[in-house]
Amino acid sequence: MASSTSSFTKPFQKILDPTKIGTWNVVRRPPIENKSVIQGKTREQGSNAFKTHQSKEGTRLRKALNALTHGKNIFVYHNIRTNQVVYSLTRYLEKNNVLRQLFYHGKKTVPATLRKDMWVPYYSVHFADTKIGLRAYHLLREFSMQRQLSPPREMITISDRYLDQKRPRDPEKAKEFDEKYMSKIGWLMEKKERARVVMDQKATSVADVAAVLAIQEEEVRNGFADGKRGYITRSARRRRREARKKEEEYANKAAGRIASFEETLSSKVVDYKVEDTSQNDPALQGGNVKVLWTDVHDARFAEAWPERVRHGELDLSRDHVMPGQKPIYDVEVLADDAFKEKEAKQA
Repeated sequence: MASSTSSFTKPFQKILDPTKIGTWNVVRRPPIENKSVIQGKTREQGSNAFKTHQSKEGTRLRKALNALTHGKNIFVYHNIRTNQVVYSLTRYLEKNNVLRQLFYHGKKTVPATLRKDMWVPYYSVHFADTKIGLRAYHLLREFSMQRQLSPPREMITISDRYLDQKRPRDPEKAKEFDEKYMSKIGWLMEKKERARVVMDQKATSVADVAAVLAIQEEEVRNGFADGKRGYITRSARRRRREARKKEEEYANKAAGRIASFEETLSSKVVDYKVEDTSQNDPALQGGNVKVLWTDVHDARFAEAWPERVRHGELDLSRDHVMPGQKPIYDVEVLADDAFKEKEAKQA
């Protein structure tokens, strides 16, 4: 009788991006066994206690996933109606984070809730160092807040350029418009117009990013984020040790949750792993920064970009979640040399 040999096949390993799986249903409501002990009693899946516990576990899992890349990515969205801009550390928008960035400029300038169909991806900024990314995020929020609360006077002043943009096309209406506003050049705009101008941050946000990255170049040269800047007192060292101990405890708990999530997703065929692969990105080596655009032409809103910035494009997306980088396919290059002017032959 012929003997059969059993062959063991190793499961295929697949790496998951922690920034992209936060909106999955299996993350928002992780699977929990029925009849689990919740608050000292066994609960059915249809009970309110079970659903509340499942929702809370999903929130804890999302926070654990976000901790892997916290501060390394800044995702920017803009409003398609008002051109307001908000910054997020996650690919998906969170209601409280968005509403905190919107300031009151008059009636109906702050929405009652977050309408995700009104916010679309604008661009994203990616860093190799968490501290540098968080520093850029704080500067961008500060610049946006300062411009909205104390806008430059030339921004909210009636000018010839402003009148050219607002002038109606109808000749009779244009004549009435000129009679009303031509004598008011140099005056402040009306309240509703001021609100509309201040809320439009689509161009100024790009200029802010370029300025922040230029500021950070000087900060890095002065020793920012290397942990050796300035004198640290004894009490400050003690507080830092306690903070690092708490961070380590939280990291261990988060690692446990992620490991349990990986085990839930994995099977005999596929072995899923949640890892941060940004360190392997060649565009982020050597302290470089990568900026991905929905429309790369928007980068022209900035006067200049630092040399360490690498630009790319965002992939197309049909939902409100920020997509990943657009794949670059291998294509035949027809001409890669610089064009040179043909020298005229001397007679």
